[in-house]
Amino acid sequence: MNAIPNLNKEPARVEKTRKEPFPISILSLTVGAFAIGMTEFVIMGILPNVAKDLQVSISTAGQLITMYALGVAVGAPILTILTQRIPQKKLLCLLMVLFILGNGISVFAPNYTVLMVARIITALTHGTFFGVGAVIASNLVKPNRRAGAVSIMMAGLTIANIIGVPLGTFIGQNMGWRASFAAIAVMGVAALIGILIFIPKIKQDKPASVIQQISALANPKLLLFLLIGALGNASLFTVFTYIAPLLMEVTGFAEHSVTWILVLFGCGVTIGNIVGGKLADWKLMPSIVGLYFAVSVILTIFSFTMHSPVAAVITIFFWGLVSFAVMPGLQIRIMSLAQAAPALASTTSHSAGNLGNATGAFIGGWVISHLAITSLPWVGAVLVGLGLVLGIACYVAERKEKVA
Repeated sequence: MNAIPNLNKEPARVEKTRKEPFPISILSLTVGAFAIGMTEFVIMGILPNVAKDLQVSISTAGQLITMYALGVAVGAPILTILTQRIPQKKLLCLLMVLFILGNGISVFAPNYTVLMVARIITALTHGTFFGVGAVIASNLVKPNRRAGAVSIMMAGLTIANIIGVPLGTFIGQNMGWRASFAAIAVMGVAALIGILIFIPKIKQDKPASVIQQISALANPKLLLFLLIGALGNASLFTVFTYIAPLLMEVTGFAEHSVTWILVLFGCGVTIGNIVGGKLADWKLMPSIVGLYFAVSVILTIFSFTMHSPVAAVITIFFWGLVSFAVMPGLQIRIMSLAQAAPALASTTSHSAGNLGNATGAFIGGWVISHLAITSLPWVGAVLVGLGLVLGIACYVAERKEKVA
């Protein structure tokens, strides 16, 4: 695995010299992230079509989403360890081939079981691609631009929510759900070609042993940051999983309006991802703590603005912006805490995030059943508030260590 030198060092100031543009090779990673984002989220828009065609209930079809998340959470770190000796460019190519295969099987899946297997195969590529891709992206630029490079790659995931998922849903509803997965497979081919052409062969240091990599993950501070990330994702999905019924039942929007509100949310997500990368390159820990504070404040505000259509839409835009602005910085921080295993650490952060997603969706369902759907925003604020407390504690401890 590539060692990432000096990731712990935050640049004291941004140089005022003209910055070089990010290398075009990073955009090939962005295309891959876009395709993966489509395959993860498009199933939500075509779930009724899948359930009807395969003759299963909506709740049963929903397990395709759950198993995908578990595939990322459990399978990705294992796959990263097993493939540690494969050159990173070659590994990315193999992952995209597996991604194309999984979506290809989905196109021709004759029954629910085969589709479930195809989804799990695809899920295995998710975390490992982002883990290895983040390491490659950060090594293609200067040390003080690493978070920005990672945010450019991650922008593919967020753009998928604005363009890819609505497009994939439209294709699935008008041409059949199998056509959605066929379109995603084509995007996978485009990403594979881009990786082959544009990603350079990066000289790698001798990879650390499996025991050394696992030991690197046992760093208490690293585990704490994985928990902080999981709490942030849990907060997001506690509310986001049920945003459509909340907007329709509480705010009073029609069903067709919800789609456009989610597109606006996605725009906020994309802007936040880019801005968050720049903030993390400027001041890493202060940006993480500050953004978690902003999320908790905005969700608290949403508890009141969700009753007003205009105020709710404005709040949702800024919620998407700050929720995803924190992710590039968290990714860089987690990789910096596992110098012996940066790719495994990055992959594990996605695993922790997906566990947070699943936990948040469960908590949100419990809140609706036992409290009320209007309680979702403040419960989300409490969850991200817990992450904020942990983040502040880490920041204070680190400052004391530097003084000492």
